[in-house]
Amino acid sequence: MSEPLRVLVTGAAGQIAYSLLYSLAKGDVFGANQPISLVLLDIEAMMGVMTGVVMELMDCALPVLREVIPTADIATAFEGVDVAILVGAMPRREGMERKDLLKANVKIFKQQGEALSQHAKKNVKVVVVGNPANTNAFICKKYAAGIPQENFTCLTRLDQNRAQAQIAARVKVSAQDVHNVIIWGNHSSTQFPDVGHTTVSVGGKEVKAPEAVNDDNWLKTDFISIVQKRGAEVIAARKLSSAMSAAKAICDHLHDWWFGTKEGRWVSMGVPSDGSYGIESGLIYSFPIQIKPDHSYSIVKGLAIDDFARGKMDATQRELQEERDAALSACAE
Repeated sequence: MSEPLRVLVTGAAGQIAYSLLYSLAKGDVFGANQPISLVLLDIEAMMGVMTGVVMELMDCALPVLREVIPTADIATAFEGVDVAILVGAMPRREGMERKDLLKANVKIFKQQGEALSQHAKKNVKVVVVGNPANTNAFICKKYAAGIPQENFTCLTRLDQNRAQAQIAARVKVSAQDVHNVIIWGNHSSTQFPDVGHTTVSVGGKEVKAPEAVNDDNWLKTDFISIVQKRGAEVIAARKLSSAMSAAKAICDHLHDWWFGTKEGRWVSMGVPSDGSYGIESGLIYSFPIQIKPDHSYSIVKGLAIDDFARGKMDATQRELQEERDAALSACAE
C-alpha cells in the first residue's frame, strides 16, 4: 500500500461529516488500497461530540483507516494535508437567505485560506462545501498564497445529482442512465440546471434529454425551480439542511477528481473561471468539467448556448459578482 493520504474534514462533529466520514474511511472515495489519515477539525465546544465520532470510526475496524486526529487547533488541522474538505460553516436555518450567511462565514474561509498557505501541502486539493460555497471558495483561494488556483473547487455535484434524479424520475430510468447534466453558476437559487446537452439511456439507446422528457415547458420551468429550491425544501421538511445527499455528492466530487471522468462524460464542479462562456475570469463558477486520472481538469469548451441558457448563466454570474464584492468588503472590515 502507498503512504497514507492526509484528509482534513472541517465541521467534523456536524451532520454532513457524520454521513461523510464512513465513506472516506472505508475507501469508497480514494480507493480500497489507499490508506487514509483523517484529520477532524471543529470548534472547542464540539470536542466532546468529536470523541464519540472518533470512537465510532475506530469501532468500524476499517482496513485503510490508519489514524484519526481530532483537533480544535487550525494549525494542527491543516498541517501537511493532501485533501481539505471544508464543510464547517455557520448553518443555514429555515427562512434564511444565503446572503445572510456571507458575512459570518467569509472570515472563516479567509482564515482557512491562510492556514492552507502556511501549513498544507502545496498540491493540496480543496473542496468547499460550507455555504455560500462558491464565494467561500473564492475567498479561500484569494488568501491561500502559493497554492495553485485550480486546486480550489466548490461543491455543485449535489445540484447535478438532484437534476439527474429529477430527469430519471420523469423518464422512468435509473439516475445512472442520465449523462452530462450541467449545473452552471452559483450553488444557490440562481443556479442553472441545463439538460440541453444531456443524454438518457432508454432501451439501450442514447436519447437527448429534451426528446426523452418530451415536455419543454416543464424543463424550462418546474424542473429548474425544483433543483434550485431543493435545498430549501429539505430544510423546510427536516428542519435541518441536506446531509446524507450532501455527503454522497462530496464523495462523487472527490472520487471523480481523483480517478477522472469517463470518455465523453463530464461532471459539474465549481472552479475558477478561465473566461470560458463569457464568465469573468477568477470567479468560482460551476461548469461542465472533464478530469484526467492525474487529477488535472479542464472546462468543457465549445458547447452551444442558446438565448434562454445565456440569460440564466448571466443572471447567476451577476449574483456571484455581487457576493464576491460583498465578501471582499467583509474581509476588509
